[in-house]
Amino acid sequence: MSKKRKYNFDTISGNKLKDYYSAKDNPLNPGDFPYTRGIHSNMYRGKLWTMRQFSGFSTPEETNERYKYLLKNGQTGLSVAYDMPTLMGYDPDHELSEGEVGVCGVNVSSLDDMETLFKDIDLEKISISQTINGPAIILFAFYVALAKKNKIDISKLRGTLQNDALKEYIAQKEWIFPPSPSVKLVVDVIEFCSKNMPLYNPVSISGYHIREAGSTAAQELAFTLNNGFVYIEECLDRGLKIDEFAHRLSFFFNSHIDFFEEIAKYRAARRIWANTLKNKYNAKNENSLKLKFHTQTAGCSLTAQQPENNIVRTAYEAMAAVLGGTNSLHTNALDETLALPSEKAAKIALRTQQVLAYETGVASVADPLGGSWYIEDMTDRIEKEAMEYFKIIESLGGTINAIEEGYFQKEIADAASIYQESIDTNDRIIVGINDFVERDEKLDIDILEISEEAQKIQEKKIKDLRKSRDSKSLNEEMEKLRNACKDNVNLVPYLISVAEKGGTVGEIVDVMKSVYGEWQESFGF
Repeated sequence: MSKKRKYNFDTISGNKLKDYYSAKDNPLNPGDFPYTRGIHSNMYRGKLWTMRQFSGFSTPEETNERYKYLLKNGQTGLSVAYDMPTLMGYDPDHELSEGEVGVCGVNVSSLDDMETLFKDIDLEKISISQTINGPAIILFAFYVALAKKNKIDISKLRGTLQNDALKEYIAQKEWIFPPSPSVKLVVDVIEFCSKNMPLYNPVSISGYHIREAGSTAAQELAFTLNNGFVYIEECLDRGLKIDEFAHRLSFFFNSHIDFFEEIAKYRAARRIWANTLKNKYNAKNENSLKLKFHTQTAGCSLTAQQPENNIVRTAYEAMAAVLGGTNSLHTNALDETLALPSEKAAKIALRTQQVLAYETGVASVADPLGGSWYIEDMTDRIEKEAMEYFKIIESLGGTINAIEEGYFQKEIADAASIYQESIDTNDRIIVGINDFVERDEKLDIDILEISEEAQKIQEKKIKDLRKSRDSKSLNEEMEKLRNACKDNVNLVPYLISVAEKGGTVGEIVDVMKSVYGEWQESFGF
């Protein structure tokens, strides 16, 4: 008998419910391979999804206060949003950081900043997700160095590093190094975690940004799973065994506004992953076959017009994610088309998840829409479309070649163009945009404003750090790091040592660029 939460799973009217429902002639149940209906037989009866709000702004001090506020209000996991300088590997005093420090996330450039970010937060008890890609291995090293400094056994750390380099070239466009060395860095983290941090997810293979760039549901699914298969191949080439790491590969999907299509997408994703891991990669560990994923509601579906409507959109998208079997969830705030979420908007977004979990009944039964003719047909169709994309990518010589030729980028651009045309011609109605418009609308919500003081604070911190640290010891560790890049060995231990000596994100990136170089898209369409 599966373990259950202490909760009344009866309907409001008092009707008893089973863990799941199936046709008598259909042996496929939740928890059965290939996990189309979910990876657990009793799903949220055993454990609710992790409620993980993506959050970060201004300085580490201010974001630390927001984290404490969210945890106090019932959030069960933290998800770090970094600012653009950090994402692109620049220190706050770099000329390209001017005006961007702390604006779209929190600024972190050193181990000291990481320590401030998580002050008074127990890293052994709270699962930490970090949304960063280009310099992901560096921020990961800061995180590990902080745990070591606090005498925490790193094998007990739980959380996820986004660390998905390939989707940057496909959609988000926030890369630093060329594709090949970037993939190598992803594998470095996977290898390190497989040997030292068994509870930690070293990569979150991300379809979210692919969808935000304008892809269809099938493109999001196909391109994301394909990237996962690339990382598997690279890990196998490194000498890792499939069941040493596959169970810790996680995914990150978008939950868009087309309710039933999104549910079908998640079901198809689990089925494709399970079949491929079993039949192609010969995985034996059942956990390697079970696709685990985080979901975020669609930012691109939200509108600046009538922003309160975004609460409704987010609630429906969150419900689709839950009915599709997500393992953790972020719900967007109503004001995110205008600014980073205010404290009130962040609380409403969190309360949306809590109402969904405790009041609607959707968490009482695993895969409640399983068996619906509509859902099953759509699941099959999305799976078929994804399989066709895999064939095309292979015919182009693989993922790196397809990126360099602009295949993914063109497919997404074409899909985005078709979608936008449907809105422009009113074939698709967006409330407040092309129908039900309020001509004299006045914005009546509070907007979070990031003070320019954040940049001054972070600049002063980094200047003080450079004065106080042991430059000789740091330079010695930096040279070891440079040689490790040249020797093509795992960089994580070297980066931890540099972090402990006070190295900054920008300084470390410069050393790595000196070996790996940089990359520019060279195609047009």
